[in-house]
Amino acid sequence: MTKLKNDLFLRACKGKSVEYTPTWIMRQAGRYLPEYRAIRKKADFITMCKTPELAAEVTIQPVDLIGVDAAIIFSDILVIPEAMGMRLEMIESKGPKLYNPIRSMDDVNKLKEIDPTKDLKYVLDAVSLTKRELNGRVPLIGFAGSPWTLMTYMVEGGGSKSFSEIKKFIYNKPKAAHMLLDKIADSVADYLSAKIEAGANAVQIFDTWGGLLSPADFEEFSLAYIQKVISQIKRKDEPVIVFAKGVHYKLNKLANCGADVIGLDWTMELGKVRSKIGNKVALQGNLDPTVLYGDNDKIKKEAIKVLKSFGKHNGHIFNLGHGILPDVPPENAKYLVDVVKEESKKFHVK
Repeated sequence: MTKLKNDLFLRACKGKSVEYTPTWIMRQAGRYLPEYRAIRKKADFITMCKTPELAAEVTIQPVDLIGVDAAIIFSDILVIPEAMGMRLEMIESKGPKLYNPIRSMDDVNKLKEIDPTKDLKYVLDAVSLTKRELNGRVPLIGFAGSPWTLMTYMVEGGGSKSFSEIKKFIYNKPKAAHMLLDKIADSVADYLSAKIEAGANAVQIFDTWGGLLSPADFEEFSLAYIQKVISQIKRKDEPVIVFAKGVHYKLNKLANCGADVIGLDWTMELGKVRSKIGNKVALQGNLDPTVLYGDNDKIKKEAIKVLKSFGKHNGHIFNLGHGILPDVPPENAKYLVDVVKEESKKFHVK
């Protein structure tokens, strides 16, 4: 196995000392890069996900172009519902569409149990190929959606403004909802285990829609199944990151869910969260993505603010508080990474 030349991200995930704060950016392999758009002109999004050579190429682009300290495999969270039998289409400028959304126990029963080594082999091949081509330069992150977030898409049939269908489903058909969440949790755990087996050095669970739920509903319909996934992941010492957007009210519970790292959105004060849960887990985040529209002075000032808020402690991975936006200039993303590398050194003085 190739030894990692830069293992700062993995060390930070485990709360170990680092020379500077490592950075990666959610959605870093994406539309803000002209090099990504050049490949995208030749292939649609799903074809890119299902072609290991293309997925590997765009995964590695931000390592070369932006200088991030970790790569995240290019894929999509909705590959799991598709593998379970739902038809998926990515509609340009509208987002994903899942046909025949789940609305009943019958619909739940029709979904198949997946074998990631067969049904999602193209993702695992992309992980293995990317790992080889990275050649130990930086760690590789695999990811999946949380059971709750995946169920939201599967019931709504795509994105939503009101999320009325998923709320109707959990309140009127809780038994079907829990059965579906159980099915998805097993699939996610198997999938993330297979990604680790294929070479991923860490995995992240995206709970994008966790913040839709009341505190009690979050525990019942999301957190319980995140815990189930983590408890079933087959891993040696590969870190697990949980990013639950908009979940301010369950930080202590999140810190005890089995994850090594909790990702934070930009609406939280990093220092306050660190004093609350930072001795239990490492923290990831949490610059407002729109800061990258600013000039260099603004980017530098806000990046330093995040570093100062966390303070002179181990266990911080610098990231945005959500995904990078498609119209951000790539040079601004690169400048952010350079600033963090330089400015964070003073927070890691021995």
